Amino acid sequence: MKVLLWHVHGSWTTSFVAGSHEYLLPVTPDRGPDGRGRATSWAWPASAREVPLEALRTEPPDVVVLQRPHEAALLHRVTGLRAGHDVPAVYLEHNTPTGHAVSTPHHVLAEPALSGLPVVHVTWFNAMAWDCGTAPTEVVQHGIPDPGHLYTGEDASVAVVVNEPVRRARVAGTDLVLDLAREVPLHVYGMGSELLLEVAREQGGPDLSGRLHDLSQAQLHHRLARHRLYFHPYRWTSLGLALVEAMTLGLPVLALSTTEAPHAVPASAGLVSNDPAALRARARLWLRRPELAMQQGRAAREHALAHYGLDRFLSDWDRILKEVAR
Repeated sequence: MKVLLWHVHGSWTTSFVAGSHEYLLPVTPDRGPDGRGRATSWAWPASAREVPLEALRTEPPDVVVLQRPHEAALLHRVTGLRAGHDVPAVYLEHNTPTGHAVSTPHHVLAEPALSGLPVVHVTWFNAMAWDCGTAPTEVVQHGIPDPGHLYTGEDASVAVVVNEPVRRARVAGTDLVLDLAREVPLHVYGMGSELLLEVAREQGGPDLSGRLHDLSQAQLHHRLARHRLYFHPYRWTSLGLALVEAMTLGLPVLALSTTEAPHAVPASAGLVSNDPAALRARARLWLRRPELAMQQGRAAREHALAHYGLDRFLSDWDRILKEVAR
C-alpha cells in the first residue's frame, strides 16, 4: 500500500521504510521540517519516494502515519483529506510527555483533528505515561538494521551519543557527561557536540579537545565500536536509538534508570542506575578489564537482536497498517 509519512526522525524512518510498502515522503524546496524528503545520510530504498508537498493531492495515500500534532491540519490543507475520516490514519508517538510526567493529555485528546485516531507508542513507558483517554493504543518497540558485531573495545574510553547537548542540557544529561569526563576518558558524538568545548572550559574542565565528533551514521558505527563502553545519559527520553545501536554493535552500556532504559538493558549487558558513583565505578572496571567488557557487550548484542530486530518491527507495522487501512 501507499503510506504517507513525514521525515521526522531519521533513524526510526530508516527502519520503517525498509518494509514492503511504497512510502510517500513530502518534500519542499527548502527541505524544511515539513518537507525533508529522503534522507541524505542514510541509504533508503527506491520505494521511499519524494513527493512535492503541494502535489500530494494528485497522489492520495492508502494510509497516513502522523507523527506531530499539526500534520493532520497540514494534510487537510494540501490534500483536502481528513485524517481518520477520508483516509485511514494512525498517530505514532515518539516522545515522552513534555508536561506532567503521567497526567499530560495526549494530542489525540487535545487536538480535534486527531480525535479518535489510534496511537502507537515506541516504548512501554510512553504508553504508560501518556493520558490517551479511550483512544486505541498499542506499543511497537524500536527495530533497527543489524550493523554487525563490530566491537573491538580497543580504545579504553567511554562513548556518548547526544545531539545538541548544550541546548538539551539536563534533559540529555549533559552535566552527567561532563562529570564522568572528569573521571575517565570520554568522547561525545552528535550534532552540536562541538559547543561542549566552551561549556567545559567555562566550568573549569574537563578538556574535551579532540573528543567531540559529528559523523555520518556509517562512520559513527565503526567509531563507536572501537570504544570500550557506551554511556546513555538521558534523564527524560523515550529510548535513544543510539543506545540500542551501541548494544547491537556489541558494546556494554551504562544508563540512567529512567523511562524505558531498565526494560532495554538487562543486568547481563551493563548497569542501569541513578547513582553516579556506581556508574563511574562500573566504567572504571570495564576500562581495567577489557575481557569483562567484551563479555557483557556480547550479552548486550544478544538482547538487542532478540528485542529490537528489524524483522519483528516491520512485521508489527505490517499488521497495524493493514488493520488501520481496513
